[in-house]
Amino acid sequence: MTSRLTKVTLGLLCMAGLAACAGQDRLPPVVAARTVSADAQDYLLGPGDKLNVFVYRAPELSANGLPIRPDGRVSLPLVPDIEAAGRTPSQLARQIEARLKEYVLEPNVTVMVQSFEGAPDRQIRVIGEAAQPMGMPYREGQTVLDVMISARGLTRYAAGNRAEIIRRGAPGQPAQVIPVRLSDLLRD
Repeated sequence: MTSRLTKVTLGLLCMAGLAACAGQDRLPPVVAARTVSADAQDYLLGPGDKLNVFVYRAPELSANGLPIRPDGRVSLPLVPDIEAAGRTPSQLARQIEARLKEYVLEPNVTVMVQSFEGAPDRQIRVIGEAAQPMGMPYREGQTVLDVMISARGLTRYAAGNRAEIIRRGAPGQPAQVIPVRLSDLLRD
C-alpha cells in the first residue's frame, strides 16, 4: 500500500486544548492533519473498533461485538490471533476464510464494523478546555466546526481565538501551523 501513497491532506487529527488554571496564560487548542493514501474511501480497521463476524452456516464460529485489541489482532473460534488492524473489513473476511478452510468446507465470512474508532493516524483527539474532551474517528469532509460541535464547544476558561491547526506531513517534516479563531467560529 505504501507504493500507492500520494500525499493528500485529510484533515483534523488532533485537537489539543487550553490550560484550565485560573490566573495562568491559557494555551490554545491545536488541530493536526496527516497525509494518507488517496484510497481514503476504504475504511481501515484499527484498535478499538468492534466487529461483527458472520460465518455463513456456522453460527458457532461467528462473533458479535468482537473488539480489535490494542495489538491490532482479533481472535475467533478456530482462528486465534489474526491481524485485523490496517485491513479493510473485506480483506479481513478473506483472511478469516483462508484460515477457516482447514476446518470448514467453502467458508463464507462477512465482517461488519459495529463501532468505529479507526487507526490512530485517522483519529481526532479533543483535549484541554473543550466542554467534552474526546477521541473520534476522522470522516471525509469533516471540518473544525464539526469537531467542536461533537466536543460541545469550549469551556468558559478557553482562549479559543488562539487555537491553531497543525497539519502534519511525512515523518521528519516540519508541521504547518494555521491560526484558527474558534471562539468567533462558534459564535458566528
